[in-house]
Amino acid sequence: ERRMISNSNGSQPSQLCYENVNGSCIKTSYSPGSQIILYLVFGSGALLAILGNLMVMISILHFKQLHSPANYLIASLACADFLVGITVMPFSMVRSVESCWYFGERYCKFHTTFDGSFCYCSIFHLCFISIDRYIAVTDPLVYPTKFTMSVSGICIFLSWVLATTFSFSLFYTGANDDGLEELVSALTCVGSCQMAVNQNWVMIDFLLFFIPTLIMVILYCKIFLVAKEQARKIESINSQTESSSESYKARVAKRERKAAKTLGIAVIAFLISWLPYFIESIIDAFLGFITPTYIYEILVWFAYYNSAMNPLIYAFFYPWFQRAIKLIVTGEIFRGHSSTIDLVSEKN
Repeated sequence: ERRMISNSNGSQPSQLCYENVNGSCIKTSYSPGSQIILYLVFGSGALLAILGNLMVMISILHFKQLHSPANYLIASLACADFLVGITVMPFSMVRSVESCWYFGERYCKFHTTFDGSFCYCSIFHLCFISIDRYIAVTDPLVYPTKFTMSVSGICIFLSWVLATTFSFSLFYTGANDDGLEELVSALTCVGSCQMAVNQNWVMIDFLLFFIPTLIMVILYCKIFLVAKEQARKIESINSQTESSSESYKARVAKRERKAAKTLGIAVIAFLISWLPYFIESIIDAFLGFITPTYIYEILVWFAYYNSAMNPLIYAFFYPWFQRAIKLIVTGEIFRGHSSTIDLVSEKN
């Protein structure tokens, strides 16, 4: 939670996060019915993020047919989303519903750092995936020699190292709230998990989101144009007597375009989820953290839900993932030689 969260809008000011502690935060009370609904909504998001991304990772790592540089990037992205589901969402769920932080000051800092790390990790992965798709669609026959396992490994390594180094160094050096000391002390109370980010770091935060996002949007626009051109060429080839090599080339191009389309949808989902949060962060930092807590909570949960969305996108668009889920759920993967099962046929 990379901003100030002050719980000063409580409907019952007498209720405190810690009844017998001086300087306790005021607790905002929801009715028992509302609390149950919120726990169900947030809890189902966390569960979907954990189980869905676990399915993606098991599928790609278990089935040999899915061992490709592009799929390892997807598995690594799923790992980042899986960690959001385990280390961030359950604690945020309690904080959002109870309006108090009950997990201690030390884990508050960890929680905030994990939140930032895995968010940027997802952004960098999606950026590298868009570069991979661009090469695959524009040059499908040369692509396997360009985007190798070692290139994929470097992309994964950079995504994790850059994201975690940035977040940990920002929050553990205290650089995030330089110049905001008075505001922090004025709004600090026992039972809040508050991290203020000053204007300079909010701008760096936003640029780390905006630059990779811009690269993604430009590349997917180019992919769309190339795909249209390829589709036109394939139609003209099909109208003539096609050679077997031209037919193979057309099938490869079609498969790569379908993969690019699916991952393009994942990028759009990411933008819709995270853009409102980053815009709010900038506005908030420059206007003195005036956003009401409930608006902030809505935006942050909108962003968290992105971690649960990617597996749903894959399940909807990838027949190989649907088949892999069936084999995992039925326990077929525990049988001998299950890793060599054919999941991807030419028609998929």
